[in-house]
Amino acid sequence: MQGRRLDRAIVIAIYVALVLITLGVFGQVIHHDFVNYDDDLYVYNAPLISGGLTTSGIVASFAHQHARNWHPLTTVSHMLDSQLYGLNAGGHHSTSLILHTLAVLLLFGVLRQMTGAVWPSGVTAALFAIHPLHVESVAWISERKDVLSAVFFLLMLDAYVRYARAPSIRRYLPVPVLLGAGLMSKPMLVSAPFILLLLDYWPLRRFEQPSSTKGTGKVLKSPKQRVIQLLFLEKIPLLVLSAGSCVITFVVQKRAAGAIAPLPFLWRVQNALVSYVIYAWKTLWPARLAVFYPYPNNSLAIWEVILAIGLLVAITAAATVLRRQRPYLFTGWLWYLGMLVPVIGIVQVGEQARADRYTYLPHIGLFLVLAWAVADISARSRLRRRFAAAVAVTVIIAFASCAFIQTTYWRNSETLWTHTLAVTSNNDIAHNNLGYLCIDRGDLDKAISHFEEALKIRSGKPETHYDVGSAFVQMNLADALALKGQSNEAIAHYEEAIKLQPNYADAYYNRGNVLFAQGRIDDAMADWEKTLQIRPTDADAYTGLGNALLQRGSVREALAHYEQALALAPHDPHSRNNIAWVLATASDPTIRNGTRAVNLAQEAIQLSDGKEALFFRTLAAAYAETNRFSEAIVTAKQGYGIAAGRGNSNLARQLTGDLALYQKRTPLRRMFSTN
Repeated sequence: MQGRRLDRAIVIAIYVALVLITLGVFGQVIHHDFVNYDDDLYVYNAPLISGGLTTSGIVASFAHQHARNWHPLTTVSHMLDSQLYGLNAGGHHSTSLILHTLAVLLLFGVLRQMTGAVWPSGVTAALFAIHPLHVESVAWISERKDVLSAVFFLLMLDAYVRYARAPSIRRYLPVPVLLGAGLMSKPMLVSAPFILLLLDYWPLRRFEQPSSTKGTGKVLKSPKQRVIQLLFLEKIPLLVLSAGSCVITFVVQKRAAGAIAPLPFLWRVQNALVSYVIYAWKTLWPARLAVFYPYPNNSLAIWEVILAIGLLVAITAAATVLRRQRPYLFTGWLWYLGMLVPVIGIVQVGEQARADRYTYLPHIGLFLVLAWAVADISARSRLRRRFAAAVAVTVIIAFASCAFIQTTYWRNSETLWTHTLAVTSNNDIAHNNLGYLCIDRGDLDKAISHFEEALKIRSGKPETHYDVGSAFVQMNLADALALKGQSNEAIAHYEEAIKLQPNYADAYYNRGNVLFAQGRIDDAMADWEKTLQIRPTDADAYTGLGNALLQRGSVREALAHYEQALALAPHDPHSRNNIAWVLATASDPTIRNGTRAVNLAQEAIQLSDGKEALFFRTLAAAYAETNRFSEAIVTAKQGYGIAAGRGNSNLARQLTGDLALYQKRTPLRRMFSTN
């Protein structure tokens, strides 16, 4: 009895320790920001997510792709975060941290349940909790799919262990249900049936046991071949789920806008083989980690590929030969190899050579090998056990320290990309994202410098695989040049982007804005019409056409385009403002509608949190149209204060002129100009 209490106390202490080290390393993320690498697609620029948890949103998450992937449960989790925290990044980070902590605890519980070995299970879970390669999965909000899928995967393992020990239909059903949930979080779990077969070999040892069925009242013993056949047959429903997920993922990614051409197959095979070895090495020596590793293309030396093949074959052969004496070597190593297959790069998605996040679940296999090997070696001597315990604690502390430092680089976009440039070379993605960040800050010269450096690096990548990314950088450079007033240079780079990607809707739209500012109305309208041919639901393109039509004096046609923009983007305050401006200031009395103009302008101000001086000008004009001149004067003064405070002298001057009219109880009238 006393021994059981001690064992229970040890288990509880390990659970507590796992929570503490996980929070100690990753607790800082609740103070981190979003980063400008996919977080916009996944969260803060995604209307589906920022709208919170709604019935229509849940239906849409299952019916359509999100961020170029179909992972509806991940999408729903982001929606729930937005419902709870809005766009407060700390709240979104806290959910990822909770999920990772839960995965750590589940891993310890499942391993202990399967093996009965408390300390090796605890060490494996601790390594999983704080390994530096896992920082990306936990500290990057866009990688919510990693931690969420891990929770479902480990719940599935727990259900499978319960089923394996007492097989029945009732115990089996949770296994495919949880696997399905995991696949709907991240399709990387397609290798799960293979992992279950490995666990059948060790530690469950089901290959050595006679099969059994329930409901007949007796145990039916069969030869070993029959046992193996039944083990494979029970995986068929899981294989069907995995195959379905593969098909969905393939179709979604092929149909996604901006799908990239594949690299040569030989390059992908060579990089995959070398990546297996690099991941394993970085497991032991996690240095110079980055969010993005440039693809080596054809630069891998033949000796690197041969060495990688030799190492992989040698380790696999050793694990196979020793599988009876050391079965954990066989299960752990093949877990690592098999779980990386979907993301090792044979099917290339994106431009990265590899990614730390891909090791999140595959790492469990290597950690199993390390923990059980140390336990095996130290089992025969108390001195060895003490030495092994000291080494384990030292390694965990060292990895935790490295992970803590690596996590600090994720606190914002600037630290993330600056660190990436420091630990990698020829990293055009890092330069591009720093340039994008500089645009947001208004540092146009520095932004242009980063974009030009990115293009210089990309000039050495002529393969069509890189055309999509190169077009994006060309457009970013064009945007920066346009903001700096270098319109002709900007147009030249928009044209380069369109040459690389003839159906690049954003490039057409942005070039249209520059052409419109130059007074080239027809050319601008042609670009916006082309935008709508490519992307018929582009509300901004309808707005642009409305502005052009209003400039020409086609007020009714302009209003129709603004209405279309509002229908496509019901939460966009600019659409409301544009309609309100026309309804309040049109010279044609049959068009004006002061009451609706007031309502729309008020909604625009509310949606923009009262930060846009332009919207106050529109509301003042709408008040004047309804003879509410005292309110028009107060509102115009509010707009003037915001404009003057932001240094917008032109808008402040316009509001001064408007005030003079309202003080004379005269409404504002505009025939051709736009807001």
